[in-house]
Amino acid sequence: MKIKILFDKQAIHSNLNTGWGISFLVGENTLFDTGEKGKWLIENMKRLKVDITKIENIVISHDHWDHTGGLWRLLELNNRANLYITPGFSTEFKEKAKKFGINIIECKKSCKINERIFTTGEFMTAYKGYALAEQSLVIRENNKISVLTGCSHPGIVRILQKVKEDFENDNFHLVMGGFHLLNEEEIEIIEVVSQLEEFKIDRIGPTHCTGEEAEEIIKNKFGEKFFEVKVGDVVEI
Repeated sequence: MKIKILFDKQAIHSNLNTGWGISFLVGENTLFDTGEKGKWLIENMKRLKVDITKIENIVISHDHWDHTGGLWRLLELNNRANLYITPGFSTEFKEKAKKFGINIIECKKSCKINERIFTTGEFMTAYKGYALAEQSLVIRENNKISVLTGCSHPGIVRILQKVKEDFENDNFHLVMGGFHLLNEEEIEIIEVVSQLEEFKIDRIGPTHCTGEEAEEIIKNKFGEKFFEVKVGDVVEI
């Protein structure tokens, strides 16, 4: 299976839009997050020859502008997809999505999208003094599991621990996305990275809110298993 990077903070060439937030296309029909701005996302999709009409599933990690920003323009072009969120998303978000007539699926526990793609179910955490709900995406391929994260506000280690419980007989192949280590102290980053090593991940692509310092520490620890995430790249799993 292929994962195409549609939006992130850096790109393989200058005619692709970059910014804050992420958007990953899994296969041809499952989209994970939508970046910060619809115009930028749709332009990237066109330039990367993504057929918007083929998207059947849209998974939003959490209800923050940099992950939902592109959704509304996308729904103007395709409202036939299933929209996977969690019960903890805001009423405002849910009401806005309903106006597009899209089928909304709220995943308190893990949701099976198809035989190979699943959501983690809802993680609750606190962010800036209020409750935040977040989910991640899991892809199972050849008895290996890959995890795509939005911001990992609940903690990247906590997320992977839950995934391992759900897929105890499978090993981790890929972990990619935001790890939310941007404002952490170096000692805390080192502790998290040490715990990540214990999962024996084959490939790791930290980006978005992970932070430059954390990305460098992960790169040094994981060596050849580390890779940079760039718009326009295709990751094979």
